Amino acid sequence: MKKLLCVAGMLSLMALPVAAAPARIVLKAARVFTSTSEKPLTPGMVVVEGDHIVQVGQNLTVADGAQVIDLGDATLLPGFIDAHVHMSMEFGGDFYRDFYANSFRFPAEQALYAAKYAKLTLDAGFTTVRDLGSGDFIALGLRNAINSGIAEGPRMLIANHGIGSTAGHADAPPFPPDRVRPAGTIEGVCNGPAECREAVRYQIKYGADVIKFMPSGGVLSLSDPVDVPELTQEEVNAIVTEAHAWKRKVAAHCHGDEAAKMAIAAGVDSIEHGSFLKDDTLKQMKDKGIYLVPTLFAGAWVGEKADTFPPVIAAKARAASAAMQSMFQHATKIGVKVAFGTDSAVEPHGLDAREFDLMVKNGMTPAQALIAATRSGADLLGLADKIGTLEPGKLADLVAVPGDPLQDIRQTEKVSFVMQGGRVVRNQAGAH
Repeated sequence: MKKLLCVAGMLSLMALPVAAAPARIVLKAARVFTSTSEKPLTPGMVVVEGDHIVQVGQNLTVADGAQVIDLGDATLLPGFIDAHVHMSMEFGGDFYRDFYANSFRFPAEQALYAAKYAKLTLDAGFTTVRDLGSGDFIALGLRNAINSGIAEGPRMLIANHGIGSTAGHADAPPFPPDRVRPAGTIEGVCNGPAECREAVRYQIKYGADVIKFMPSGGVLSLSDPVDVPELTQEEVNAIVTEAHAWKRKVAAHCHGDEAAKMAIAAGVDSIEHGSFLKDDTLKQMKDKGIYLVPTLFAGAWVGEKADTFPPVIAAKARAASAAMQSMFQHATKIGVKVAFGTDSAVEPHGLDAREFDLMVKNGMTPAQALIAATRSGADLLGLADKIGTLEPGKLADLVAVPGDPLQDIRQTEKVSFVMQGGRVVRNQAGAH
């Protein structure tokens, strides 16, 4: 009987699943831009085991059994980070058509569009994004679905609803109040410091990783000027201090200079857009280490499409578009910290890399633009210990583009290989 029990015990142990050794993948390319410096390794290699990078260098020894992916005449980089997207919507070309469609889709239907936009973004090489505003908690659901493996898309940090005042950029369009219920603090609309703190708490209650608020007017909203403050200093202080107390970073939507100064005084972590910022404000940002997320592509896009907007929006679009690139040139010369962000949804999803070209045309070197979308983006998002550079111990988020983006930054628009957390999600490089 003892022998039978012993044999049975051995059989039960044999039946337990044996953990497989982590898969080892060796990536080789003519250039590896690690984002730890502005110069690439030529050629270079990155060794991935499981979901992490274990080696980066040149002429590394390839272990027996490793899968080798030779990307040829390509540049391997950290996965790109877009620090300003709206994954749950899209106003890509025809404002009236898109406004109607986004307004009348049920949330479950709109969530399917969001999943499509997420996949387009990942295929474009953006392995991490920060979603700064979503209705119906769609971005929250998308983030959770991606984390659970139900949907495929970039790693997401989400803000839920943007926070702002009644009639401001965070509020709904001016629908007749007897037909559409006015928004409240759950939807991010607040008046007075107490309500603003409540709005922050609601976003955090429902899973916000970051808080986004609107002290300044917006472009694609019907009832507010683009460049005036829409919150008092006391309201701004309440939002920022409450968010920081809950250990959340805060992004301030600011086209206007006066509103940006208020956000800076409150200790915000980033200024989004910054269209009309003056040099003294940019110098304050530099001195305090506050990031600028410029969204140049969105500015250029609305400028090109201005004739298709309602007149009140068209006027704001032309003004912001005309000012934004000049502001960025000044910010670059002054030395403000910059993180890459597109405001994707204003323009179609999946075209995020067009931001690189505008950054370079307006004063950045290609290397600086690439760092803004990798190392600096990770720092802004609070993820610098996990992503943003190609170093041992970091998550294996990598992209490859043909040729050399340090010579032609528009190569970033031709992503041929994407790896996220050690998993190859796209490989059109043609070399294995």
